[in-house]
Amino acid sequence: MNKINNLFQKKQQAILSIYFTAGYPQLEDTALIIKGLQAAGIDMIEVGIPFSDPMADGPVIQVAGFH
Repeated sequence: MNKINNLFQKKQQAILSIYFTAGYPQLEDTALIIKGLQAAGIDMIEVGIPFSDPMADGPVIQVAGFH
């Protein structure tokens, strides 16, 4: 069983999943952000990869991808 399935079996509510764009605000901040989220007890972290044409993303994610 994978880690996500294990999480949902152990904790069936109040799961906090965070999305952020890699390299935002600076490329070297990505690892620090992941470590900080982990230390804060976030259940899941999704790291987005900036895309050249993010039309399916919302305006905040689009802006993050262009910086």
